[in-house]
Amino acid sequence: MRLFRWIFRILQPISPRTAAWLAERLFFTARRTRLSPQARALLATGRRFTVEVEGRHVAGWRWGADGAEQPFVVLVHGWGSRGARLAGFVEPLRSAGFGVVTYDALGQGDSARGMTSMPEFARSLMAVVAREGRGAAPHAIIAHSMGCAGTTLALSWGLNAGRLVFLAPAADPPAWVRPFARQLGLRDDVLELVRARSQRRLRVRWSDLNVCDLARALPARPPLLIVHDEADDTVRWQDGSAIAEAWPGSRLVTTQGLGHRGVTSDASVLRAALGFVAGNQPLEHERLEHELFHRHERSFLGFMPVVDETSPTRTARGPTTPGR
Repeated sequence: MRLFRWIFRILQPISPRTAAWLAERLFFTARRTRLSPQARALLATGRRFTVEVEGRHVAGWRWGADGAEQPFVVLVHGWGSRGARLAGFVEPLRSAGFGVVTYDALGQGDSARGMTSMPEFARSLMAVVAREGRGAAPHAIIAHSMGCAGTTLALSWGLNAGRLVFLAPAADPPAWVRPFARQLGLRDDVLELVRARSQRRLRVRWSDLNVCDLARALPARPPLLIVHDEADDTVRWQDGSAIAEAWPGSRLVTTQGLGHRGVTSDASVLRAALGFVAGNQPLEHERLEHELFHRHERSFLGFMPVVDETSPTRTARGPTTPGR
């Protein structure tokens, strides 16, 4: 980052537009993670497919019957991640009778390289659902972090889903540009050029990407379960709380000690999400929140394997390091 800060210090006075071009690419390019052997083995058990999204390919995987023959659940990863991030859900969902679909969003994982963003997350999701749903809406969508924001935007564009589970959801992704700009020492006029460039390219205004505003404007809101850790240092717990407030009828469960990534693989979170997806009502909200928050007091229903795309397989008993 120091190198880029030095580059921008020199470049901005000479050519603000060139500085904006470079800053846009830096801000909208996600780091790419490698698959662990465990994640690779799991994906090999699914049927791989590709779908075109505005001239770029998106790689995906499916388990279960095609099209509308079986209710299916879509797993949506976050920024700088892969579909394998939510691998712990695959076998439990299959055992419960659901087909499962996951994919790497544009600019991530095995999908086409290049810039990505909340709108491109939404377009990736809509293209995958159109291809794999064959006209049927997903029974549920389970999303993490930026994937939750992309899912909400897709819903505002007409995507349908029966139920939603948001894990550590981001409420206002455009707000992340301010810390990024401070790190690079970007001038306000250059940041405004970045905004203008990206809005033309994405055909979406930054001001239209607040998840709470999108939620309030939805004509129909699917039932929503939100799980967010109180000490999440990547996406603040307050983001999940704000989305819950803007989404009437949603349920927010606060965890402790799981961080940003741990909510995607913890055994109790998986059980809660699976019960919600299956429609087991009523959701035992108080018992569930106590079990997740007071982790030292809870009991486990046996070992549930977890596959992480960036680290060796681990049990669900230990918290993971927070991160996207």
